[in-house]
Amino acid sequence: MPRFAANISMLFTEHPLIERFAAAKAAGFSAVEILDPYVLPAEQIGEELARHDLGLALINTPAGDWAAGERGMAALAGQCARFEAQMAQALDYAAMLTPGIVHVMAGIDDGSGHEATFIDNLHQITGAAPQQRFSIEPINRRDMPGYMLHHPDQALSILQAVGAPNLALQLDLYHAQIIAGDLSRRIEAMAPYLGHVQIAGVPHRHEPDQGELNLSYLMGLLDELGYDGWVGAEYHPAGRSEDGLAWLRALQTQQEPSPLARRSS
Repeated sequence: MPRFAANISMLFTEHPLIERFAAAKAAGFSAVEILDPYVLPAEQIGEELARHDLGLALINTPAGDWAAGERGMAALAGQCARFEAQMAQALDYAAMLTPGIVHVMAGIDDGSGHEATFIDNLHQITGAAPQQRFSIEPINRRDMPGYMLHHPDQALSILQAVGAPNLALQLDLYHAQIIAGDLSRRIEAMAPYLGHVQIAGVPHRHEPDQGELNLSYLMGLLDELGYDGWVGAEYHPAGRSEDGLAWLRALQTQQEPSPLARRSS
């Protein structure tokens, strides 16, 4: 089975953020992802990662003013100066914390947003920090109305246009199911571009074993396709975080024939 990272921006919110590293480790995770690490000093995050022997799978670039509806700047032509400042902050944190992935948030299309701006900015940042791996993520517009990058096929086109070896697809199976479905075929087609995967139940974004997705099958498919990145648990627990982790324990002990092997038998 893939390696699982706890998204501590959404899990273990019963605890202050600084205490969620310990909670994630105690729950059986070996890494974490943090959507907004900038609320803590990078040094403090680094200390917690080291103290609990945790990897850092992913951070986001700064979103801007979340309360005002901002969700990043990378695709907004009128926000180039702010985007550059946000990237500088993200790269400062990445230099200290060495995350596996820095997710570049495209932003809400305010009328100035278009793919050309996004592609230009992605060219710039991937070239400026070739040692750092970046990702882009298609997000469904039901949860995030107006988000510029809103379909996996659109993300694939942008990845191919940029053509940078350190830029990958971040495929959240929750968003992908809502946007277009057909997850098995989509994962197979996009496997060469995958840099990070995330999971949550559909349609309520609770535990990933609740709802429409066959979690065991999809994780087995990732295994069969040779995916060696992290799978981020990015969901809103239906109750207390620790009480909803039966899915993690089941997958960590599961040994099943692969989906591709079953299909060909």
